Amino acid sequence: MKKHRPAGYPGNILIRLMVGLVFLCEGILKFLMPEAYGYGRFVKIGIPYPHFFGPFVGVTEIICGSFLIIGLWTRYSAGPLLIVILTAIYTTKLPILIDKGFWAAAHEARTDYCMLMGLIFLLIYGAGKYSVDYSH
Repeated sequence: MKKHRPAGYPGNILIRLMVGLVFLCEGILKFLMPEAYGYGRFVKIGIPYPHFFGPFVGVTEIICGSFLIIGLWTRYSAGPLLIVILTAIYTTKLPILIDKGFWAAAHEARTDYCMLMGLIFLLIYGAGKYSVDYSH
């Protein structure tokens, strides 16, 4: 009986699409509506140099999210996005946990949690069968 590795499973594409599309859309929003999602949001949550980091994070999300979608350099792309999502959780969800408690924070963090778990999955198992990265 041949043993399959998760890296070769065709279902990895579902995780790549979920995570990649969310980051791609969020990155685009940072340029389409910078006051709400880019530098303006970064000012509100206290990120230093928001006029630099807003577009920088947007470009990172667009490039790395696109790479996840097609399955190119998947593990390398997951790294910068892990930094982005961990920073988002620390700066936006941790204050909710402190101010409003666990259940309010859990509700607000549901998408961030899914992105975090999806990125960890892709970092461990890679892009899967239907990807540019796949090698037999």
